Amino acid sequence: MATPGVDVDAFAHAPPAQPRPKGRGIRPLRLSFYVLGQMLGPVAMLAFLLTSVVWLVQILPLLDLVINRGQSAFTFAYLVLLLLPTLLTIILPVSFFFGALASLQRLSGDSELVVMASAGFSLRQLATPVLGAAALVMALTYLCNLYLGPAGQRTLNAKKVDINADVGAALLNEGQFNSVARGITVFIKQINADGSFKDILVHDGREAARPATYIAASGQIAQTAAGARLLMFDGTLQNGRGRQLSTLKFERYVVGLDQFASQVRNSIRASDRFLPELLWPQETGLTDRQRGGFLVEAHNRLSQPLYCLAFGLIALAAVVRGRRQRGPLAMRLIIASLCAIGLRIAGYGVSGAAQGQPLLLPLFYILPLAGAALAALVLAGYSPAAILARRRMGTT
Repeated sequence: MATPGVDVDAFAHAPPAQPRPKGRGIRPLRLSFYVLGQMLGPVAMLAFLLTSVVWLVQILPLLDLVINRGQSAFTFAYLVLLLLPTLLTIILPVSFFFGALASLQRLSGDSELVVMASAGFSLRQLATPVLGAAALVMALTYLCNLYLGPAGQRTLNAKKVDINADVGAALLNEGQFNSVARGITVFIKQINADGSFKDILVHDGREAARPATYIAASGQIAQTAAGARLLMFDGTLQNGRGRQLSTLKFERYVVGLDQFASQVRNSIRASDRFLPELLWPQETGLTDRQRGGFLVEAHNRLSQPLYCLAFGLIALAAVVRGRRQRGPLAMRLIIASLCAIGLRIAGYGVSGAAQGQPLLLPLFYILPLAGAALAALVLAGYSPAAILARRRMGTT
């Protein structure tokens, strides 16, 4: 149990480092790499756990899409991987903060930080591996934000459009009523080994005034240069409404399946665009609101990794500035967590408020940099508690 009243801020009271013999200057570098290694492990583990949890929630719609459209397990795994970079842009900074806070607190609880300070390892030297880990996470976040994320989203959405447009795959559900598009229902009683169909029913209810029903004894899907076609043989076409019903027999009837795929392929959303496409969109006819949304997305991507810097300094200040008493320590860690969470929520709030308000765009960068600056002031000994303590000592 820690002794009450013992200050863990040994870095502030440590004696000046004594001159070391020649050839031993490598020790601070080894300590820096040791602290860096102790931090990266919890950060990676926490990022993996959070990604797994969020991943499970995000992949459910993809699982439903793949199953209903008759896609393979390889296609499902491919879609899931395309979703990963977008999740990492949100998870990595949060994982870094809590991983850094946990690892630094463990080093403090095991008195390793006290030993380092007693050996002449300064606070500035301790901050070096923390900021180094923050730089690594920032670089990975920038990579996901500026390239991997939009590339993955663009490929994912294009693949989803292709899957939805593949109406032929949606038809291959034997003995089920398949809604391949809005107003279109297809029933196939039997699928033969050669891919042909037996007993087909197609109901087209897109025109409520004149619904049409196709009933055929056999059929098959043919891929042509113009798209997929459903060939039906020996059947009837019934259309009309109420008592005005007309029946037409046919020996061969062709239905174009590509007309049922009502997906829009040319529109690219903000999440699919790379940074130059957000800052300088080439499309004509964009409204001011659309251009403003692209600009907000661009600045959000550029500023999001900067929170890693603020989170690293907040975690360091929470651990090294204070006493080892159990109550104050827990309260300090809680306050640091609330500050980091509040800072990040404020950043999300700016994303909504900056829509149509260009004057608010600098807040994207002011918030994380201000958080880092305040944490640096606390590390320098200018926290409210430290200032009050100095005033009390001056009045006594």
